[in-house]
Amino acid sequence: MRRKMLQGVVWLAALACSAVCASAQLSAPMAGLETKEGDYIAHDFKFSDGQTLPEVRLHYTTLGTPQRDASGKVTNAVMILHGTNRMGRAWLAPTFAGVLFGPGQLLDTSKYYLILPDQLGAGLGKSTKPSDGLRAKFPHYDYSDMVRASQILLAQGLQVNRLHLLIGASMGCMEGFMWGESNPDDMDAMLLLSCLPVEVASRNRMVRKIMVDDIRLDPGWNNGNYTEQPYGLRAALGHLLVVGSAPTRWQKEYPTAAAADKFVNDYIEQNMKTTDANDFMYQYDASRNFDASHDLDKIKAKVLLINPQEDFWNPAELGIAEEQIKKVKNGKFVLLSFPESYGHYTFFQAAAWQKYFAEFMKMLPN
Repeated sequence: MRRKMLQGVVWLAALACSAVCASAQLSAPMAGLETKEGDYIAHDFKFSDGQTLPEVRLHYTTLGTPQRDASGKVTNAVMILHGTNRMGRAWLAPTFAGVLFGPGQLLDTSKYYLILPDQLGAGLGKSTKPSDGLRAKFPHYDYSDMVRASQILLAQGLQVNRLHLLIGASMGCMEGFMWGESNPDDMDAMLLLSCLPVEVASRNRMVRKIMVDDIRLDPGWNNGNYTEQPYGLRAALGHLLVVGSAPTRWQKEYPTAAAADKFVNDYIEQNMKTTDANDFMYQYDASRNFDASHDLDKIKAKVLLINPQEDFWNPAELGIAEEQIKKVKNGKFVLLSFPESYGHYTFFQAAAWQKYFAEFMKMLPN
């Protein structure tokens, strides 16, 4: 069973067309891992904007088997939260799963119960999202709604009351800070990758606003009631490509105008086939009221925050992470200088930071 090959040609095509693939150059999912997928239906889900949906579908992928103590509580659960507009199965990429999920590795699936949710609203995922039918009438959710949905999936859908470890990258990293503050007894530890716990402002917010406005101000968007993807989505995807860039790596891989032009053209055309404009807008606007900086002292879990040196979204030169992590009682920050950096998406390159993760895991209870 452990050698069951992953099926999913459709998923692979979607991943290959995602911004993560374009920026981190992921290829095929990790073969040889046994996965299970499922859905939990949350009823009468109330959003932070006051709206309620009678049913919200929460899709997930799991690996491994839950282990329970004498009282029946799961003791080996690890939840991994993906970044904006992605899906849980993105973590099955060889550069992540191949480094962490195998026998004897840090997240060996024979030892841990790994939970990879498709977060609420995620464009590439199978959980409830605007493109399912409501379009621009979909509740105007934010990160607090997404965190609460993951908490409901965990506790009610999977009957897991505590996490041994919560891992989050990019958006998932920011949500990790929120979760650790609001429910500090939910986890032993958190590995957080590529984010800052402060308000999304300055250049970060500017880019998000630009991308949303690229679509919103396009007449073809038609208040969300388009019959084909609006042209403004192309501009938004172009902006996303730039902010996810890895200058050092790209200089080596696309050193000529012809190579750079081809990369951009291929990226835009591929992503236009897999991205929905409403889903995209909702996801990038969901961070509008995020700011976890005020309650970091409420986090009880051990926290390791790792940010890459080359990260357009979270500029290392601002020194924000170093200052904010001091507020976390059991927090540590690592600024990762990686010669072969993939920029913001270095979190997919587990080999680049696994030594810090290994040291961190030694500090956790068995």
